[in-house]
Amino acid sequence: MSQNITRIAFVCVQNAGRSQMAFAFAERERNVRKLADSIEIRTGGTQPANSVHEEVVEVMQEKDIDLRNRTPREIIHYDLQDCEYVITMGCSAEGVCPATWSGENRDWGLADPHGKDLETVREIRDEIEIRVNSLFNEITGKQQTNN
Repeated sequence: MSQNITRIAFVCVQNAGRSQMAFAFAERERNVRKLADSIEIRTGGTQPANSVHEEVVEVMQEKDIDLRNRTPREIIHYDLQDCEYVITMGCSAEGVCPATWSGENRDWGLADPHGKDLETVREIRDEIEIRVNSLFNEITGKQQTNN
């Protein structure tokens, strides 16, 4: 009996701020909700930076999430083909055409935290945390109704 796996991708241009925060919060939610066998999470950028933005590392540390050793990575259309949810952060995902995946594309329209003061980055972080929690509530609700 094969188990349905829900695949979620968090995509941004540099994969150094918003998508890294979303990925980290999604990993935490997946673990807390014991969904490791049913949810796969991916992240990447169309033009990845060399490192996660310092201000992002700092505000995520306040939530006991360590991003110091995370490395932005490139994401290509192949990574997204089997994703049910492709979440962009409010930046262009140019070069990664939505027509190449079968799932749902959502743009969260979030400000870029790079170079912003810590209070602004905290606001962006908190909004991402809320949206990730809501997404997991939606997904688990769908999983429960499908069983």
